[in-house]
Amino acid sequence: MAKKKSTRIYVLDTSVILYDHNAINNFDDNDIAIPITVLEELDNFKKGNDTKNFSAREFIRFLDKISGHNTLQKWVNLNGPGKGKFKVIMHHEKTNRDATFIFDDNKADHKILNAAISLQEEYPEREVVMVTKDINLRLKAKALDLPSEDYLTGKIQDIKGLVETGKNVIEDVDAEMIKKIFNGGTIENPEIKGVEFKKNCFYILKNGKSSALAFYNPLTLSLERVEKEYVYGIKPKNAEQAFAIHALLNDNIKLVALQGVAGTGKTLLALASSIAQKNQYSQIILARPIVPLSNRDIGYLPGDANEKIGPYMEPLWDNLKFIKNQFGENEKKRKLIDDMENDERIKITPLAYIRGRSLSDVYFIVDEAQNLTPHEVKTIITRAGENTKIIFTGDVNQIDSPYLDEQSNGLSYLIDRLKGHELFAHITLEKGERSELANLANDLL
Repeated sequence: MAKKKSTRIYVLDTSVILYDHNAINNFDDNDIAIPITVLEELDNFKKGNDTKNFSAREFIRFLDKISGHNTLQKWVNLNGPGKGKFKVIMHHEKTNRDATFIFDDNKADHKILNAAISLQEEYPEREVVMVTKDINLRLKAKALDLPSEDYLTGKIQDIKGLVETGKNVIEDVDAEMIKKIFNGGTIENPEIKGVEFKKNCFYILKNGKSSALAFYNPLTLSLERVEKEYVYGIKPKNAEQAFAIHALLNDNIKLVALQGVAGTGKTLLALASSIAQKNQYSQIILARPIVPLSNRDIGYLPGDANEKIGPYMEPLWDNLKFIKNQFGENEKKRKLIDDMENDERIKITPLAYIRGRSLSDVYFIVDEAQNLTPHEVKTIITRAGENTKIIFTGDVNQIDSPYLDEQSNGLSYLIDRLKGHELFAHITLEKGERSELANLANDLL
């Protein structure tokens, strides 16, 4: 009789729990160990309105509920079929490999490493694995001969294929089909050899020097022409921008993801399109997560709350100013934008300031969405009420959060999970249109 394979013991770091408070239930029948230092760190995160604060509170409540009358230093069964056990472990500084001594620092990460090492020494017959979103902590664990992994739930595998979706070039299309599309006609149930038309996808149809931009409408099951139309003073400079405007103006598409490098016009197009639809929504909200680029939080910055967040919101104001500058000082369209700002029908705010709100009758633009976790993206979308459209913009190759990467961020997760849905459209903007100098930096530096 074959010997049953021993299950693993996974040691969870704080970063995993803040990324996904339900992570403890995603390791099949393996056992889970939580270092006491992780509980101490979660205690510091439990107050606040950010998603990480919510995650800390939810996880603490979960442990309290599932542990019942048991002590947490003994293995406790996780509820559900095929689940393992969990317990809380001490950091035990007296191990054969003392991380606090080796790295000459008694900080929390090293206590967590010592807890995992002590577990490794206590159960030599089992594989003990550190799980963390912190890349440097994974490297330190491996340096101490402790297996370490990233938390893989929600991680996208085919990132290259993912970011290339949203636009398809079809060569050698029948000339009559291109002519019909170009002249504003539609083609119902289109058939082109080897092509499977997907909901809300955009296509460049080519035959030699002839071409047409098309959109597959899932409601009519037909190809329709996409025009390069101005949107509140902004003209699309390439096919991808024309596709983006089409999706942003389409009433049947309630959720749009615009992915692309800096300078491709993601936020500008979203904002211009929202203003063009000002009569359809009671408010336009532009929000972005605040991710400090240094170790210090914004609390260290001088001034009141508005002065602290001002530098983070400046790129959004720059886009609004650019749109206003398309019109003269006395033009009606420019004055209308000023009036909308004054009446707060256009509002620019940190993402944390809208958490908990019900978003009804709103055109909601979330900038820098690559710095959100999948759970944060889900939370935002579940706030959508009647007559709300949500736009996520970002670049999955430009992530500021230390615990996210191009495969695990909320923008990639959103595109991967919702592609092909009739309420969703995704366009990747590839060509920088900010300036030749900006393009030079993107291409060669």
